[in-house]
Amino acid sequence: MSIITRRRFLQTSTAAAGASLLLTGTQASGKVNGANDRVRIAVAGLNGRGKSHLQGWLGQKNVEVAYVIDPDQDVLDRTLKALAEKGVTNVKGAADVREALEDKNVDAISVATPNHWHSLITIWAAQHGKHVYVEKPMSHDIAEGRVAVEAQKKYGVVVQHGTQRRSNAQLAGLVKEIQDGKFGKLKISYGYCCKPRGGIGHKSPTTPPSNLNWDLWKGPAQIDQYHPNFVHYNWHWFWETGNGDMNNQGTHQLDVARWALDEDQTHPVRVMGMGGRFQWNDQGETPNTMFAVAEYPNGQYVYFNVRNVNYKNYKKQVLNEYYFEDGGKILPNPQAKHREGGDYWKYFAKGDTQGEVLTVADGDVTPGGNWGAFIAAVREGNPDMANGNALDAHYGCVLGHIMNNSYRLGVDVPFNSKAGKFGENTDAYEHFTALHDIMSKDVGLSAEDNKYTVGPWLTFDGAKERHTGDHAEAANSLLKDANTTGFEIPLLASL
Repeated sequence: MSIITRRRFLQTSTAAAGASLLLTGTQASGKVNGANDRVRIAVAGLNGRGKSHLQGWLGQKNVEVAYVIDPDQDVLDRTLKALAEKGVTNVKGAADVREALEDKNVDAISVATPNHWHSLITIWAAQHGKHVYVEKPMSHDIAEGRVAVEAQKKYGVVVQHGTQRRSNAQLAGLVKEIQDGKFGKLKISYGYCCKPRGGIGHKSPTTPPSNLNWDLWKGPAQIDQYHPNFVHYNWHWFWETGNGDMNNQGTHQLDVARWALDEDQTHPVRVMGMGGRFQWNDQGETPNTMFAVAEYPNGQYVYFNVRNVNYKNYKKQVLNEYYFEDGGKILPNPQAKHREGGDYWKYFAKGDTQGEVLTVADGDVTPGGNWGAFIAAVREGNPDMANGNALDAHYGCVLGHIMNNSYRLGVDVPFNSKAGKFGENTDAYEHFTALHDIMSKDVGLSAEDNKYTVGPWLTFDGAKERHTGDHAEAANSLLKDANTTGFEIPLLASL
């Protein structure tokens, strides 16, 4: 992309005044017209989820992959070759997403980059009238997530979040039944992101490889020096670029957990997170074990559990549970033949150890799965058709960000079952104790050699999206990441 084009892009997408950038641009044009409603889409980020994006879009009728974008030339070349072998040849390759955003013939951007790019591409795309399918989490921090929400509102584009469970009609039906009070008042909505992972070792700072445009890869993230553990997956475990498993895989289960709360519950009023990065002794920064609690204005709670340290007979749990005030609960059915559909859930009344398999009617979702639903919304130019819109994405992501931020402000305490600061919340203590038993007995962590990092209870003003009370100054400093010049997140001042 030429310097002139980059300058023109910045002039049309931002109004620069020092570090102050304003949201400017044009309203989305609405329905996709012409060429029999063909949707031309650009895919940014071609590893991991990017491969799934390509497969998903190529599986949709009358959808054309117009661009593939990656700052790693080797990855870009490999992708173009693989597409050509499938007979997909009318595709442009680019290192810089702004090239596709400049193209008036592109209808939508599909974002599968590292987390620190998600919001900026979403905002830039909205400013250029492009619809956006953005991988989870939509934001790398709370402030940029709000800007992405307001950009979607201002420019009227479709934004659909990569929380695919929002496209599951059976899950939508269960959520409706919970919100309608069929099982009584929901007390705790619990999410788990427990999947085995390993350490990433240590890799020394070095010069970026010649095939990688390092400046474009890091984009808005302020990173002092390149090291090979950033590229192409382990960026998840560094705060400058990722959010740990809490807002990686965990974003799916966080979103489902918050979705089941009463419909008027948006942000929590207070949150606490604790855990640690145990056993691996590696370069990563984010916790591999975490327990967090969020309290909402109406007294409902979201609990969350990250447990990535592998051990013999590891029990994988990537799921959600629901606990009700009368002692009843809904748990996944271990004998289920279908994931979140059909016979997937069992309801246990208080004292019942057998439970009954639930039959759930389909809820209201745009059909076609997550890929088809997005394309349908784009063709109609209707943001309300998105399964997992920008605002719901923001609420779920903020929940994870605050949990992470509490952990980041934590202090080390002895490794024992009394480590958590739960007060009179006996439910939280019970669930944390279950996690501690696994870490101490099954993983085999000793009290002598390990510590928990226990974060403070952070009070959150949902209307202002700022912290109040104790620890507010430190917590508010984590609401917004510093950005690299030329890749700043626009401010809300002009809205």
